[in-house]
Amino acid sequence: MFDLEFTTHRRGFLGGLAAGAAALGLGSLIPSELVARPRPVGPPLDDPQLDAWLNKITGAHRQVYDMPEVDNGMGFVFSRVFYMTNEETGVPESDLGVVVVLRHLGATLAMTDAMWAKYKLGEMANVTDPKTKAPAVRNLFYKVPPGELPLPGASIDALMASGALFGACHMALKAGSQELAKKMNMPAEDIEKDMLAHLIPGVQLVPSGVWAVNRVQERGCTYCFAG
Repeated sequence: MFDLEFTTHRRGFLGGLAAGAAALGLGSLIPSELVARPRPVGPPLDDPQLDAWLNKITGAHRQVYDMPEVDNGMGFVFSRVFYMTNEETGVPESDLGVVVVLRHLGATLAMTDAMWAKYKLGEMANVTDPKTKAPAVRNLFYKVPPGELPLPGASIDALMASGALFGACHMALKAGSQELAKKMNMPAEDIEKDMLAHLIPGVQLVPSGVWAVNRVQERGCTYCFAG
């Protein structure tokens, strides 16, 4: 099931409740944690690129999708449905902040087709190409042909065009490089360097997926597990 939370209505109700209580002199009876208030962001990070990425999270309604697995791209489906249903209820894309964190095996989706073919990422992430019925040697969710995905617009590039931000877990890429190094008899450092050079343009490398999930929630995103 989809868990839709209309935070604007909730905040409007709580704001009215607080205002009414204040008028009656009952402000002390309203628990302070019930009144919506911005959370502190903290000091700037040492990495200006990460700071800039986090500062791109805007909009009144902010959501992070945590993707530790490929899971048929469900995190992308959830993201597109979030855009679609907000539009249906009168909320434009400009009022939405969507972040997708690709971590664990989901981090394979941050890479281009060249990496999927070279390192057989379909075998690693247990992803089957529906066309060939074999382990995927291409990213099935980036620049795919029209009509290939069950839900139009649920691809990485289409979501980026709508304003969604993507973060890729560096720790997952390190671990994956080490695993591939054993199978392919190659230096793990070379594989990692190759992967980092072939991230999908626009995807931000983050120290770890769990780091990113924490930091974007501090920026006001509500959490949705998607994998």
